[in-house]
Amino acid sequence: MPEKHSRRSAIKNIVAGTAALGTASLLPTYVLSETQKKIELKGNINHSVCQWTYNFLSLDELCKAVKQIGFNAIDLLGPKDWPTIQGYGIYSSMCYHGGNVSLTDGFNEKKFHGQLIKDYLDVFPLMVKAGYKDVICFSGSRRGMDDETGFRNCVEGLQKILPAAEKSGITVHMELLNSKIDHKDYMCDRSPWGVELCKRVGSPNFKLLYDIYHMQIDEGDVIRTIRENVKYFGHYHTGGVPGRHEIDQSQELYYPAIMKAIVDTGYKGYVAQEFIPAAPDKIGSLKKAIELCDV
Repeated sequence: MPEKHSRRSAIKNIVAGTAALGTASLLPTYVLSETQKKIELKGNINHSVCQWTYNFLSLDELCKAVKQIGFNAIDLLGPKDWPTIQGYGIYSSMCYHGGNVSLTDGFNEKKFHGQLIKDYLDVFPLMVKAGYKDVICFSGSRRGMDDETGFRNCVEGLQKILPAAEKSGITVHMELLNSKIDHKDYMCDRSPWGVELCKRVGSPNFKLLYDIYHMQIDEGDVIRTIRENVKYFGHYHTGGVPGRHEIDQSQELYYPAIMKAIVDTGYKGYVAQEFIPAAPDKIGSLKKAIELCDV
């Protein structure tokens, strides 16, 4: 899939960049310096971090960093990783199912329904046992498909898993991804498309994962969109625009205002950092992002 910064390609870049640092620091990569004390969080935002953006650390190292910074959740982990985070008392705030996760082969094509339905129905009991409530899904690529066909196919497939999700207290979240830069041809690439799908599905256990980075690229108007669609947005991801790096003054979005808008809607779920750290102090970048978003 031709992407500039995908969850797969970014990992290679991060690893290469980390290796280039060599022995610049004598501290392990997951240890904060003495000047970086644990954050005293306000409690208005439930903070998380997407594991793939810190994949240059082992999961144990990332867990230690998360605990040292002072929050308590990691996004985008499958069942094989849950025992590790449970050992640290860390919550899986957005789960993957246990099968082959694909952003391109999604619910908008019937030929993928059989495997997808099996994967989700298999993971729901595991999530219930682990105490997890949220799992991600994807529309898939268009491949020439019109919107109406995509809606019908997604509804048909999702309605095969949502009764079990409702019974289990699990919410299935379809992620909004940009199709301009990172995920060419992705179908669920605009908030109106995703909201219409939510209306057609008609289940309180189906919502959208509103990725702020992706939607700034494809549609902008972030704060108004959040305010007007709160009932359909069940989870949030961050990222700096342009480049998907740190959410600081180097990029065009002002995250404190965005976080305040989210809090003002009464949202009680998680906001996960999903930027690709470019600064030498990558754990410091994560800490700063949590501080910036803790409104």
